[in-house]
Amino acid sequence: MSDGAAVVEGATALPGPALLALHVDPAFLIFDKPAGLLAVPGRGPDKQDCLIARVQTQFADALVVHRLDMATSGLIVFARSADAQRVLSRAFAERRVHKRYVAEVDGCVERPVSGWSVIDLPMAADWPNRPRQIIDANRGKPSRTQWRVLSIDRPCGSSRLELEPLTGRTHQLRVHLQAIGHPILGDALYGGTTVQERAGRLLLHATELGFSHPSSGAPCQFASTVPF
Repeated sequence: MSDGAAVVEGATALPGPALLALHVDPAFLIFDKPAGLLAVPGRGPDKQDCLIARVQTQFADALVVHRLDMATSGLIVFARSADAQRVLSRAFAERRVHKRYVAEVDGCVERPVSGWSVIDLPMAADWPNRPRQIIDANRGKPSRTQWRVLSIDRPCGSSRLELEPLTGRTHQLRVHLQAIGHPILGDALYGGTTVQERAGRLLLHATELGFSHPSSGAPCQFASTVPF
C-alpha cells in the first residue's frame, strides 16, 4: 500500500471478522472487504449488516463510492465528505480508476503464462432471473475485460488469472469468465453445482486499487494480498 498524498494513521480493527482499515485519510478510507459481507444494505431486515454500516460505527462521515459483490473480497474505498465522494464517484464513472482482480477458475486455460488477452462480449440483465446477467449481442451493453494467466494447476484442473475490467458492468468478470468456459470456482450464480462445490467461497479478490487523491490529485495506489 502506498499513497503519495497522505500519511496512514494506522490500521484500525472494526467489529466482525477481518474488517481492517488499510488506510485512514481525511478525504477517504480504504478497507479490505471479506467475502460474504454486503458492501451496502440490501432489502429486508436480515440484510442490514454490511461493510458501510460497520465502517460508520467508527467513521461516521464515511460515504459510499463504489461496491463489490457480496461474494467478492478485496479493496474498497469510502469517501469522507460530499466533495470527495463526488470526485471519486466521477473518477469511477469515467474509468479513471485502476482496478485489478485475481480469480481462481475452473479448467486449465490454454494461453501463454504471460501477456494480456481481452474478452469483448456485450452484457445485459437476465430479467427473469435477476440478479443474473447474460451475454446478449442484441441488447447488451459493451463490456470488455482484460486478463492474463498467472499460473496453471494441472493436477487440480484450475488456473489463476489476473483481471482488469475495462468497463464496469454488474457481475462482468464472473459472466465473462463463464462465457469463455472458465467460471470462477465457488460461483453459485454462474458456475454450476460442480464448480460451486470446488470452493467454499467465490474465489475472486480485488487486489489493486489506484486513483488520484480527491483533494490534492496526487497518485494513490493500494494493494491487497489474495486470501486463497
